[in-house]
Amino acid sequence: MKFRFIVTLAVLLSSIYGPQVFAQSKKTPFYEIKVYHFENASQEELIDDYLKNAFLPAMNRKGIQNVGVFKPVNNTLSEDKRIYVLVPFKSTKQFTDMSEQLAKDAMYNENGKAYLDASYNKAPYKRMESIFIKAFSLMPNMEVPALKNELSKRVYELRSYEGPTEKMYTRKVEMFNTGGEISLFKRLGFNAVFYGSVIAGSRMPNLMYMTTFEDMAARDEHWNAFRVDPEWKKLSAMEYYKNTVSKNETILLNPTNYSQI
Repeated sequence: MKFRFIVTLAVLLSSIYGPQVFAQSKKTPFYEIKVYHFENASQEELIDDYLKNAFLPAMNRKGIQNVGVFKPVNNTLSEDKRIYVLVPFKSTKQFTDMSEQLAKDAMYNENGKAYLDASYNKAPYKRMESIFIKAFSLMPNMEVPALKNELSKRVYELRSYEGPTEKMYTRKVEMFNTGGEISLFKRLGFNAVFYGSVIAGSRMPNLMYMTTFEDMAARDEHWNAFRVDPEWKKLSAMEYYKNTVSKNETILLNPTNYSQI
């Protein structure tokens, strides 16, 4: 069953992005964003315990470092309560093999027993989704934020830009890379963690990226500087890049006290 899924995924990705999506997998990192949707404090506690004591340590043992765990700002007030987990993978193979490796990890299964063996009527979440992302060429590797303050005060911003068509979406990706938008973010000190194209997810075509700030005031200051920057004004005025985003979503996040970034 798993083999059939992997083959189907391979055919789908190759048809959309071409065979190079796998040919470059050894050189170009990928990211998975897991989103847990939960309803109550008991579920939240169970997910937190599993991630902190079972999942993150297991990822580290498998050579995957800097796993990020985040909760939306004002998460407790939202009807749709969520936990975001950002996992960097070196290749598609590492991603597809991970479930099997975790199943064989005795320490992972022991430390995550309450979550893994939860009953159907006491499920640890309402639903879970997975977003698989290929890193942009101009920033092929995850960068740990160069922030000095404590985790609890930091604000991470996850943005999603959907395109109206595949062709116009490609232009928006070009705008980030060869167009210079990534370089602009870097010059203005946005502390980006990653930029990438969503290659499997519920919203496509789509690109996502994450930037980080010491607090909300710093976040607002950075965006105010971005909007009036001459380079951005010139770039955003170019006809070639206009109307390349049909929907954008901004999610402001706080890292958990056990997040590794």
